[in-house]
Amino acid sequence: MSSEVRVWVNGSLVGTQEPALAALDHGITVGDGAFETCKIVDGEVFAADRHYARLDRTLGGLGLPAADRDVIEEGVRAVLGAGETIGFGRLRYTVTAGLGPLGSDRGDSGLTYIVTAAEVPPFAPSVAIATVPWTRNERAATAGLKTTSYADNVIALAHAKAKGASEAIFGNTRDELCEATGSNIFVVVDGVVRTPPLSSGPLAGITRELTIEWARAAGIEVVEEAMPLTVLETADEVFLTGTTRDVHPVHDVDGRSLEAPGPVTALVRKAFAEAAAADLNP
Repeated sequence: MSSEVRVWVNGSLVGTQEPALAALDHGITVGDGAFETCKIVDGEVFAADRHYARLDRTLGGLGLPAADRDVIEEGVRAVLGAGETIGFGRLRYTVTAGLGPLGSDRGDSGLTYIVTAAEVPPFAPSVAIATVPWTRNERAATAGLKTTSYADNVIALAHAKAKGASEAIFGNTRDELCEATGSNIFVVVDGVVRTPPLSSGPLAGITRELTIEWARAAGIEVVEEAMPLTVLETADEVFLTGTTRDVHPVHDVDGRSLEAPGPVTALVRKAFAEAAAADLNP
């Protein structure tokens, strides 16, 4: 599998090592921007409309103007058409505030658009996760927004990997279960699927949203409710959801072994796979 990343910036395909952004782009100096990561299936973007809608919500939450979807689509066509068809991969588009001063004030040069695509290997059948000592602030100005400011995630993921896990789990300031660095988290307690509500501070994941909808359509009970972070110490099953993970069983939580997939997780995963195969843009 090729690891080549195809890159398009403001109208042009560029090499991964070529200079393509201004040094004073606000996305570089202060992380002032939004992004979406989408799954590529046989050269097509999965759930494209839902991703665009979330990008609009993030840009609005940042106080930035709406992105020009035609510009992003130009970039998407460019990277997807720049080589062989990507059978399974990741498409990312990023929109920054554009040129600005070195501080937090913004300029008025217009938005910067970046689109990338690459094949990615599938995840392992199950995953180990570890809780981290840092918190998500459910009352932060950026709570629930998919911004380019990811330093907290970088630190947390490195911490989890040092403990032998491959994903990190955050609580929030109320010691409630919140989310992972790049995925949402679900638990199964007494046969019921439960996941933190958006009021607990997680990102409104597209895969999270579809998992809830499709599981309920299949007759599986799913509850969105605030839960203590300690629910991970006793939950019968745990799984993550994410763009290229889909429904991803967890076999280890802070050293506690779990069945992966457990029976309920298996039902949820089956419901998701069947619905996703039937509709590329749900």
